[in-house]
Amino acid sequence: MTGRRDGRPESKFPDAAGPILLVLSWLITGFRCIIEDMAKRILLLNPPIYDFTAYDFWLKPLGLLSIAGLLRGRADLTLFDYLDRLAPSAGDCQSDEFSRGKFHSIRIDKPEVFADIPRHYHRFGIARSVFQKFLAENADFDFVLIQAVMTYWYPGLQEVIEDIRKLSPRSKIVIGGPYAFICKPHAKSIGADMVIHGTDLRRLWRMLDIIPQKYQSPFWEGYDDLQSAAIKLTRGCPFECTYCAVPRLYPEFVPRSPRNCGSDIDLLAEMGVRDIAFYDDSLLYHPKRIFIPFLQYIIQKRIKVNFHTPNALHCHFITAELAELMVQTGFKTFYLGFESSSEKFQSQTGGKTSSKDLTEAVGHLLRAGAQAKNITAYHLLGHPQTDIQQLKESMAFANSLGIRVMLSDFSPIPGTPDGDCCRELVDLSEPLTHNKTAFPIILLGCDEINRLKNLCRDLNDRLEFPAEENSNQILQ
Repeated sequence: MTGRRDGRPESKFPDAAGPILLVLSWLITGFRCIIEDMAKRILLLNPPIYDFTAYDFWLKPLGLLSIAGLLRGRADLTLFDYLDRLAPSAGDCQSDEFSRGKFHSIRIDKPEVFADIPRHYHRFGIARSVFQKFLAENADFDFVLIQAVMTYWYPGLQEVIEDIRKLSPRSKIVIGGPYAFICKPHAKSIGADMVIHGTDLRRLWRMLDIIPQKYQSPFWEGYDDLQSAAIKLTRGCPFECTYCAVPRLYPEFVPRSPRNCGSDIDLLAEMGVRDIAFYDDSLLYHPKRIFIPFLQYIIQKRIKVNFHTPNALHCHFITAELAELMVQTGFKTFYLGFESSSEKFQSQTGGKTSSKDLTEAVGHLLRAGAQAKNITAYHLLGHPQTDIQQLKESMAFANSLGIRVMLSDFSPIPGTPDGDCCRELVDLSEPLTHNKTAFPIILLGCDEINRLKNLCRDLNDRLEFPAEENSNQILQ
C-alpha cells in the first residue's frame, strides 16, 4: 500500500468515500430543509393605539417579546410592531436625548361614547396600509400572537384582527395581556381564536404544539434598529393601592432569577441599546435581595446604558446608599410615586408613601448627583376622591422641592376598589369608558382639568435648573 502525503495509507476503495460523503451531505441538507419547513411560522404583533393622546415613553411589548424568547429556535418568529418609531415605515419620528418621542398619528372620528369629550381622537402608529402590504407579501402565518395592554385600546386590536382574517385567513389569532385579563368577556368577543387570561401559558403551548425553552431572554432581535428597551427584575407588587390592577394581575410578588436578569441586560448591552426602562411595579422592594445585587452586577460588567423608571419608584425605599448606586450605574430619570400630600388620601389609597418620604428621597437623589430636571413626582388627576386629595397643594409642595410635577390621569379599572366606585358615572362593561383622558373630564369637567394642567405647567416653568441640565435636545 503506497502512502498518502498526510502519512496515512491509501484506502483500498479510493472512489467510494466521495460519493458516500456526498449522499450524506444531501441527506443532512434535506433533513434541515424538512425541519425548517415544519417550523411553525409565528407573527408577533404589537397593535396601533386608538386614543386621545399617546407618547413613546419607552413603550415596548415586553410580555410578548418574553413569550417569543421562550420560542426562540423552536419556531419561525417575525415581529411587526406598529409602535416602532425607528422603523423606516414609521415616518420621520424624532427622539429626545433619552429615546422618547412622538408616534406617527392621524386624527380620526371619535367613538360615540366620547361625543361629549372636547378632545381630538387619534390613531397612533405605523399606517394600516403598511401592515396590509406586509401580510399580502408574506405567506400565511400559522399563528399570530398579539399583546393587548390598555383596556380602552381595543379598537387597535379590532383593526389588526380584521386585516389578518382577510389577508392571512388560516392564521390562528391569540391575544393576551392586561386587557385580556381585566375584560375577559369583552376580549372574547372581538374575534380571536384564543384569549390568554393571566400568566398561565399552558393553553398557549398546547395550541402551538411547542415545548418552550426553560428560559431565554426576550426576542429583542426582532427589531432592526433598537435604541431603547425594557427589563423587569420582579413580578407583581406587595402593596395594594386602591387604584391599581397589579395585585389582580399578579397576586404574588415574585423576584426573578438573578441569572436570567443578568442574561437580559447582557443581551441588551451587546446589542448596543442605550436607554433601558424598568417595568417593575415595586423595583425597590427588599433592595438588598434584588435590586442592589443587580446594580453590583452592572458595575462588575461595566455596562454603560441609561436607566429609567417610568413605572414610579417608592420614595420610602430610596436611601442615600441606594441613590448613590443608582446614579453610579447610569440611572438618568427618576419618576416618584407620590399622588398627594394629603395624609388622609394617602392612607385611604394604600399608604405607600408620605410627604416626608418624598422630601427625603429627593434629597438623597440630589446629593447623589441626580439632575433635578430629571426627577418627577407623579400626581393622580381625576381620582374619585379628589375632594380629599388636595391636588393643588400637593403639586405646590412637590414643586417646592425643586423637582418637576407630572399629572397622571386616573383610569377607572374594573375590579379595583377605586375603579368599581365609578360605576355610577360610567358603564365599566364598555372598556372605552376606562380611558384616562375621558374619565377625569367626566368627573371634574373640562374647565377644571384645564386649570389643573395649566397650574402643573406653570409650576414646572418656574423651576430654574443649572445650564448643564437644560440640554434636552431633540436628536435625529
